[in-house]
Amino acid sequence: MEKFIHTLIYSFFISLGVILGGTLIGSLGAVFCQDPPLKIMLDLAEKLKIWAIVSAIGGTFVAIKAIEIGFLDGQLSSLVKQFLFILSAFYGAQLGYLLIIMLAGGE
Repeated sequence: MEKFIHTLIYSFFISLGVILGGTLIGSLGAVFCQDPPLKIMLDLAEKLKIWAIVSAIGGTFVAIKAIEIGFLDGQLSSLVKQFLFILSAFYGAQLGYLLIIMLAGGE
């Protein structure tokens, strides 16, 4: 159970880090290209959300295989765990997105 909780926490913070790091470092490219960095940050944060979730769960094939085992072999606990991992990663990505919006003063 402890490993499960740790993995949930890791998923959350990995996806949060992908959003924050990707947008902040990506906005440096906007500075070099003489584009507005805050607008680019908002665009990048929205585009990186799905990639943050995928990277946090360790790639799509592992998660899909675990979901397949959950459905076909009747292992409901495996299915629920994968859903919670994805949900945790989603919340991390969403928090990162909201922090970037607040930082950029958007919406």
